[in-house]
Amino acid sequence: MDEQVITGTTAAEIAASVRELHERGALRRGDALPPVRELAAQLQVNRNTAVAAYRLLAQAGVVVARGRAGTVIAGVEAVAQEGFAADNVLRDIGTGNPDPGRIPDLSAALARAVGRPVLYGEPVIDPALQARALSWIREDLPEHAVRITVTNGAVDAVERLLAQALLRDDAVALEDPCFLASIHTVRHGGYRAVPVPVDAEGMTVDGLRAALDAGVRAIICTPRAQNPTGATLSPARAAELRALLADHPYVLVIEDDHFSMLSQRSYETLIGPEHQRFALVRSVSKFLGPDMCLAVAATDPETADRLAFRLSPGTTWVSHILQRLVLAQLSDASVLAEIAEAGRHYAERNELFAARLTERGLPTEAADGLNLWVDLPVEARLVADRLMRRGWLARTGDEFVLGDRRAPSQQLRLTVHDLTADEADRLLDDLAEVTEAAGRRS
Repeated sequence: MDEQVITGTTAAEIAASVRELHERGALRRGDALPPVRELAAQLQVNRNTAVAAYRLLAQAGVVVARGRAGTVIAGVEAVAQEGFAADNVLRDIGTGNPDPGRIPDLSAALARAVGRPVLYGEPVIDPALQARALSWIREDLPEHAVRITVTNGAVDAVERLLAQALLRDDAVALEDPCFLASIHTVRHGGYRAVPVPVDAEGMTVDGLRAALDAGVRAIICTPRAQNPTGATLSPARAAELRALLADHPYVLVIEDDHFSMLSQRSYETLIGPEHQRFALVRSVSKFLGPDMCLAVAATDPETADRLAFRLSPGTTWVSHILQRLVLAQLSDASVLAEIAEAGRHYAERNELFAARLTERGLPTEAADGLNLWVDLPVEARLVADRLMRRGWLARTGDEFVLGDRRAPSQQLRLTVHDLTADEADRLLDDLAEVTEAAGRRS
């Protein structure tokens, strides 16, 4: 018998067979697995069984879905992640982190978060947090019947939302360039990413139209402070996109409003009044800290019912202590004032740095969010390499690109709001000098 033959009649058996082949070296990193339909035919099982098997393998990190390139055995190669670069002595200016000094102190809220123990079988959502979340969402989705779900952060929410609505190989529209976590979530879930270009006003109409024509079953959109570009949906663009989606009411629209309470821009939405499948996700990590892994998802009732199957009392709920802690913070006027001040601080620091970059011949506009998206007249990698020699670690736009990668990126994503005055001066000088030098060499 061929040592690479996959066997099994259930999803678990098929997944175990692939894992065994991988463990004994018959399948190695980068080896392609059969397409779902081909595997189902070989094993004489339903296609959904093969889909479920590949999803189990993707969730376990054994395989990676690469769209039209199929499914391959995963390797251990490093992939781009948000946050600090590990084991690096350079000054990291690409972290995407909030300023720890701008995260409200939890000491006062901790005492209020501790209360009666929650036992098995009780509601998964703290009633007071549910009411607070509903009032938070109602301001921006007043025309929709919504229900609240609480998840372990925005990424967890998006994973659950896609899993309850999609099958493996289904197409998902993603912004291009795109937030790294969204890229990972779609790929690891076995879905096919369809890039939609982003400009200063958000997703482009032509790009979303092409994605819908390609059969996407879900759309993940950042309505403001788009990561990495900082773009925010304009009222006019949002209206155009809603009109386009009016003919596709059952495509799941997921809006990740990650910067909500910090944003200096108004919220605009793709979710029209007649849209049937939607979720507005708001996490607290940007203003209460990344370790506060909680997000609220306001969804249509049917989506909420499906999510409820995946959030069971006592097994997959979000800690009620964490829920109470978040509620205590969001009910404290002094904390809300700190959050508002932090939002103004990030905007002012980014605007100042962008203006000083412009003065040095690198025209830059500060959009919204924690980062700056800097356009360069030369390949970004050339600039990043030279910055490394001067002690800086920057992120190039190549890490965030979904579409055509043949042309190297000419953008840097910089996190500069936490630089000291001396650091800012030195970085501005270094950026101008190394960009000029790279231009002479190219």
